[in-house]
Amino acid sequence: MASHAQQAKTLVEALPYIQKFTGKTIVVKYGGNAMISEELRKAVMSDIILLSLVGIRVVVVHGGGPEISDMLKKIGHESKFVDGLRYTDETTMDIVQSILCGKVNKNLVAQLNRLGGQAIGLCGMDGQLFQAECLDEKYGLVGKITGVNPEPVENALMTGYIPVVATVAQGADTAYNINADTAAAKLAEALHAEKLILLTDVRGLLRDPHDEDTLIHVLHTYEVPALVAQGVISGGMIPKMQCCVDAIAGGVERVHILDGRIPHSILIELLSDEGIGTMLKRED
Repeated sequence: MASHAQQAKTLVEALPYIQKFTGKTIVVKYGGNAMISEELRKAVMSDIILLSLVGIRVVVVHGGGPEISDMLKKIGHESKFVDGLRYTDETTMDIVQSILCGKVNKNLVAQLNRLGGQAIGLCGMDGQLFQAECLDEKYGLVGKITGVNPEPVENALMTGYIPVVATVAQGADTAYNINADTAAAKLAEALHAEKLILLTDVRGLLRDPHDEDTLIHVLHTYEVPALVAQGVISGGMIPKMQCCVDAIAGGVERVHILDGRIPHSILIELLSDEGIGTMLKRED
């Protein structure tokens, strides 16, 4: 158990960070294990509420891959992936929309509310928050974001709510399934957010993927192409990194890739001196 002196030290250490970020906007992309495990989910929710209570404008953007796969399995519809993206036919799109905008979104909102937060759920169709067109026929109804209207999110923040955003977008004549990392990055840009935090199931970016001690703590956007060429950034980390680079090019100050498997990783990263993930920024 931490001593009183230790607890006080932790709070004092947090103060300058709270002063720095109060009134600023932070977008958290929430997914992976942190979403599945009850204990981790509670930790993430309480972090978000705490940040919100000290005056930080927190926006949560979520996917819901496992829940979608479960439901498709229940109705006997096979999940198919093309280049790591879920192939989305019409049946899949129906399930994506009902699970993401319905079940997953409202459960997160309810959980935040139960823990003392004030949350409100939105999906990309609300107020044309995300507009999209077809990314490529080979993925089916997977969309590429063509426009973001941050107003519904801004309004929720202004009235003291924590907006929780499901990543389904409005197309000309259909809904589209959107990659949650991309959606979070685009929304962070549109909100002129101070930070974008991506919760993942890895420590961050590792120089050697088999060695957790090779975590790259700070990365500049100009270093990314070389790391891709060397294979340090590979597989699913490539599109994730591209999102981060785009967000910074679009004016987001810092992007953090955090291990969602560590309880309270958001608070440790934002409000303490130690920093635990990979932070991406532009040149000094």
